[in-house]
Amino acid sequence: MGRIQTLTPSVINRIAAGEVIERPASVVKEFLENAIDSGASRIAVELHQGGTSLVRVVDDGEGIEPDDLLLAVAPHATSKLLVAEDLDTIRSLGFRGEALASIGEVSRLVIRSRVKGRSHGAAIEIDGGKLGEVIPDGGAEGTTIESHQLFWNVPARRAFLKTASTEFSHASEAFVRTALAHPSVAFSLTHGPRVVHDLAATTLWRSRIGGIFGTDLADRLLEVEASDNEISVSGFVGRPEDDVAGSRMQYLFVGGRPFRDRTILHAIHEAYRGILLSGRQPMVFLRFDIPAESVDVNVHPTKIEVRFLNPSRLHRLVLSALRTKFLTSNLKAPLRPPVDPLRSFGPLAPAATVPPSFKSFAESTSRLFFEKSISEPESINVNATQDRTWLVKSQLEVTEALSPRVPADEFSVQMHDRYIVVESKEGIEVIDQHALHEQVLFARLKESVRGGTLEVQPLLVPEPVELTHSQAHLIMEHSEALEGAGVKVESFGGSTILVTSKPVLVGKTPAVSLIRELLERLECSSQSAGEVIVDEVLHGLACKAAVKAGDPLSEGEVNALVRDRHIIEHSHHCPHGRPTSLTLSKEELDRQFRRT
Repeated sequence: MGRIQTLTPSVINRIAAGEVIERPASVVKEFLENAIDSGASRIAVELHQGGTSLVRVVDDGEGIEPDDLLLAVAPHATSKLLVAEDLDTIRSLGFRGEALASIGEVSRLVIRSRVKGRSHGAAIEIDGGKLGEVIPDGGAEGTTIESHQLFWNVPARRAFLKTASTEFSHASEAFVRTALAHPSVAFSLTHGPRVVHDLAATTLWRSRIGGIFGTDLADRLLEVEASDNEISVSGFVGRPEDDVAGSRMQYLFVGGRPFRDRTILHAIHEAYRGILLSGRQPMVFLRFDIPAESVDVNVHPTKIEVRFLNPSRLHRLVLSALRTKFLTSNLKAPLRPPVDPLRSFGPLAPAATVPPSFKSFAESTSRLFFEKSISEPESINVNATQDRTWLVKSQLEVTEALSPRVPADEFSVQMHDRYIVVESKEGIEVIDQHALHEQVLFARLKESVRGGTLEVQPLLVPEPVELTHSQAHLIMEHSEALEGAGVKVESFGGSTILVTSKPVLVGKTPAVSLIRELLERLECSSQSAGEVIVDEVLHGLACKAAVKAGDPLSEGEVNALVRDRHIIEHSHHCPHGRPTSLTLSKEELDRQFRRT
């Protein structure tokens, strides 16, 4: 082993950069934290090529003194700590004094700053660790900070960066977390020439959530609030029917900083236990007010993890707050009815013509489930059983015509509004009604698309869907694949899109529900091939339109769904890969009852 040597400052900074700066999103986070700490009331973020070529943040904060610019890019130099004891009550977002030095080591870092009330400011540049001189600058009050060509001098790190689109997604998420944490600050985000977010300052957190994710989503959230002496939690949580596939829509904040904590996440999942489908996640926006001495934020290089003095107390508070909200809310009450779209939009073309042989099949299929009044508002949990037996007769006739040798199941019954128990010659089969119906719809949609016989219904009144700018861009980017799956969308300006047609097979499933389900598929899909994207879209359509656990079915609907599993391929599992049924054979029953 070689001799032990003291590392040079450049090596130290590059090692620190490896811990703190993972990708452009890390740079965005550090720049935003500095802007917030400077007391800025408006912050503008500009990205090019996902932030790999440029990250620029402009704020109107108090600025940096010219004499302090050299210290600003020096390692372990900060204005936010004086003595070690300050770490116990830290309230600023940044405090270690290592981020700018690390960024300057692996990119070209430029800082221009002017203190409020001064006639001029100063600028400094550090390129790959090489420090330039402080020079006069006539910029606006506040600070402009730029990172150019991240990792240009570290080829191994630059090789691990993803596509510009992927890096932008991560950088945008870092922006969103900061913007959510500080609604009183105005934020904007641009990517190249495109304005992604332009958020006005507000005192209402729901308004900030709506500005980012759309007012339709924000208006549906349930407000929660609870306190236990000096600690409190407040914010919004999603209705069970607005669940999502992953945890991306779960935002927790303490002291103005986003964080993740297993104890609190466990409390959230416990509160939703039994009212969400397996594998689904709730939307959560919660802020915690906790004394600074009860929180340790200095436990992780990126400060995303924190340590609480009494985590079990927080667990009880969150669990109680959410359960109390669910118990005291009339979750069956209809939601705010949508604005009448007739006031804003004209009629569309009549329905497209399709082959008559497929039309009768599609009509009967689309009406089999979810036949509702067109004026009925969305509810969080629909328990009212509707008489749909007359619709099933045509479906059964079609099924029999298509497959005259379908095995005859002797008896079937729905249990707990989620399972169907079937008696057959082989034994007893327990079917997951959602999983099976999802696979049935997916198989039919896929077969129709491949055969060019997918029946699409142009909407007489297009349905507007309000999204974030990035979501609208993603939808329009895949508009061709969506149209191939029967969902035609058009841009309506800003972050609003119009859904002008839907596949007949999805029935009257609201466009907003379909689009949000499709967004999850598109955001999670790592494949870019057209056919793969279409499959993801069809999967999303089937998942959203299928009957759910908790939906009561008529006897005719139960029988039709049971028979459908014999006439589609791969009916033993849903598109997610979960089994659609479990079988208990007569032999196993006899063995359990000791008859053999």
